[in-house]
Amino acid sequence: MDSLYGQTLQEIKEQKGDRPRLGMEALMWVSHAKRPLQINELCHALAVDMEATDLDPQKIRLQDTVLGSCLGLAFVDRKTSAVRLIHDTLQEYLSRPGILSGAHKILGETCLAYLNYDQVKRLSTRKVGDLGHMPFLEYSSLYWGDHAKIELSDRAKTLALELLNQYENHISFKKLWPSYYPKPRYPLTGLHFASYLGIDALVAALIETKSCDINQEDSSGYTPLMRAVKRKNHGAARLLLTCDGVDPDKPDNSMLGETPLRWAIMHGDVEMVRLLAQAGANPNKADDDGETPLMLASCLGDM
Repeated sequence: MDSLYGQTLQEIKEQKGDRPRLGMEALMWVSHAKRPLQINELCHALAVDMEATDLDPQKIRLQDTVLGSCLGLAFVDRKTSAVRLIHDTLQEYLSRPGILSGAHKILGETCLAYLNYDQVKRLSTRKVGDLGHMPFLEYSSLYWGDHAKIELSDRAKTLALELLNQYENHISFKKLWPSYYPKPRYPLTGLHFASYLGIDALVAALIETKSCDINQEDSSGYTPLMRAVKRKNHGAARLLLTCDGVDPDKPDNSMLGETPLRWAIMHGDVEMVRLLAQAGANPNKADDDGETPLMLASCLGDM
């Protein structure tokens, strides 16, 4: 099967015109996307031009052209309209190092380039209408961070910072927050989301530019530090804890008024507890029930 797949990939690369790019990038998306892509999502993703400021509708290829460029290695599932590979062995083959090198770098850059298009930035965050004409918006909003966390290129970093510095006024806000907080409200900063993702390079860059308040609360009362703590992103937490003025004991707006240290102890994150303690987090700061992190650790008996 390896020989057959290798031969077919070579034949894809030897096609004429734009078909080699279409075929190889389509297989890259189908094999490395974080969820199955609908055929219209794939067609729009393949039309993204990294050098353009808007999506050119003339670059959106027909699905038959895209699938034909794959020379039979991909098809559309009639029940779900999702694009799939012909066999699990092809997925395994395409996932091997060196077969589709830099896949997550390219996918992350494509998502971010799309989100920074002028036509996307102009979309209202207050009244989200029918976005059926922009089928790639949801995927790029929800998953750019997953690709960037695996492989963050310099171009992706630049694009990500451009996006995060305008995040609370970007349509991605409406698409992202419902995935982990059902009733999104302002304020939201790029530092919150970079900390949530745990992409250390972006957290460091946002800290350096001082474009975000280090202790800013989001709609749950979470600071960027609390977002990093709850996701067990130790690198992001370490960066945030070195900032001048950071408050490691700032509670959220839950019923208990939970602090980062209490949450880390409660969830057995020993490394996070160590980081917070070294940064001066107060083990005797009581929550609204009068319980301190030290009391909680003593009760749990494993810290």
